[in-house]
Amino acid sequence: MTTTNEHNSARPRLMMRLGRNRLDLVSLDPANNERPIDYQPYSVNAGISMAANLREALRTCEILQYSYQRVIAMVDAQVLMVPVDLYNEAQKETLYQHAFPSSLNTQPSTPNAPTILDTVIPDLNCVALYPINRDLKQVIDERFTDVRYLCAGSPVWRYLYRRSFTGVRSKLYGYFHDQQLDIFSYQQNRFKFYNSFSATHMQDTLYYLLYVWNQLSLKQEQDELHIVGDIPEREELMELLRRYIKRAYVINPSGDFNRSPATQIQGLPYDMITMIVKGR
Repeated sequence: MTTTNEHNSARPRLMMRLGRNRLDLVSLDPANNERPIDYQPYSVNAGISMAANLREALRTCEILQYSYQRVIAMVDAQVLMVPVDLYNEAQKETLYQHAFPSSLNTQPSTPNAPTILDTVIPDLNCVALYPINRDLKQVIDERFTDVRYLCAGSPVWRYLYRRSFTGVRSKLYGYFHDQQLDIFSYQQNRFKFYNSFSATHMQDTLYYLLYVWNQLSLKQEQDELHIVGDIPEREELMELLRRYIKRAYVINPSGDFNRSPATQIQGLPYDMITMIVKGR
């Protein structure tokens, strides 16, 4: 694709978030004072594959008609956490297959099997393993020359880990995204708990949060629960949570990130906001 020098200088970096049923695109240009962040959600056609959706987006979406110095591909998928001292990259497909046999629907060595990617999270001494459709990855790699793949949740986990040092109380976190709820807590420089649940119904999310709270023996009056992201029925959920947990809070990205321009963009996923403001 031919582009002008003006486009090359004006569109230096692209972020794409590959969700389970969504595609979000962000062009970052710190030199553009009027529009340093250009966000375009792409309307996914559920009747075709994500690879086919991306091919169509590459053909029709304005934000993808430029040349970029670097592309960050954030992949939202089911995650397997592996302690870094037990991780063997040569065995990542086998590890993932054993942990989530039904999610692959095929053996790792077959042509239709997803590619298993890894994101090292040094702060937490772990490696996140996650799948990406092979056709989708091929479309990305053929179109862009400098692509860095990243587990979509990793900027959130790292930022909230650093944030957890505020105060002396134990903390439990819930991150809502893509009709999923990730629940996690930290102990020293590791995950104490991490799991992901379906978040399509508010009563279910209430149950999951309270179940994990009790499982971790957190104290009703003393410890803290923080939730963030695309929270369904937020006001009702918080009202119910506060019946059982005194210190239950919603994280406000705008206040948390000092009203960064990224936090003012309607619909921009929290993990992309965190990546833009705090890095991976």
